[in-house]
Amino acid sequence: MSARPRIRVMFVDDHPMLRAGLAATLLAEDDMEIAAEASDGAEAIQMYQQHRPDIVLMDLRLPRLGGVEAIRAIRDADAKARIIVLTTYDGEEDIYRALDAGARAYLLKDMLRRELIDAIRAVHSGQTYLSPTVASRLASRVHREELSSRELEILGLVARGGSNKEVAARLGLAEGTVRIHMSNIFEKLGVHDRTEAAMEALKRGILHLD
Repeated sequence: MSARPRIRVMFVDDHPMLRAGLAATLLAEDDMEIAAEASDGAEAIQMYQQHRPDIVLMDLRLPRLGGVEAIRAIRDADAKARIIVLTTYDGEEDIYRALDAGARAYLLKDMLRRELIDAIRAVHSGQTYLSPTVASRLASRVHREELSSRELEILGLVARGGSNKEVAARLGLAEGTVRIHMSNIFEKLGVHDRTEAAMEALKRGILHLD
């Protein structure tokens, strides 16, 4: 009887040491092999087209093109692509954006080796995979009101140290308009001041300052 085909896995991460660790983990499994590696989102799209792996392990924080954008591009080109996010980003908005782009699983880099292997096999068989922690964070998003694109723009500038006056000048708005937007932001995030708003947005993955 012939051996069953191995699951061909591609890694996308800009840290060579992490890619080496992932390779060692997967090569210890009889049913897995390394199809390709990429160090940024743009390269991931190219390598996917070239190698057509069964599974892609995708970080979200990547140079040139971010992970969510790369997931969306790969899925637009191949609706059957099976992508697992493997990242340090644990905010509910990060999780939502990745799944909305087409990821089939979301893992944090501090997960156990066994969880990674289980997730790869589950997604390869057509299932989705969310750990209880990730599922809980995603569920908490359902009852929260989203920030508008203008509110996100203003909050991003505020989080980088901009005053209401500076933000207004940057965006061509009246200072009073910025104050109104900030009041709405406070209410939606359940906070009381600018510092709390920035910290809550970073915690949830609404903003990233890097």
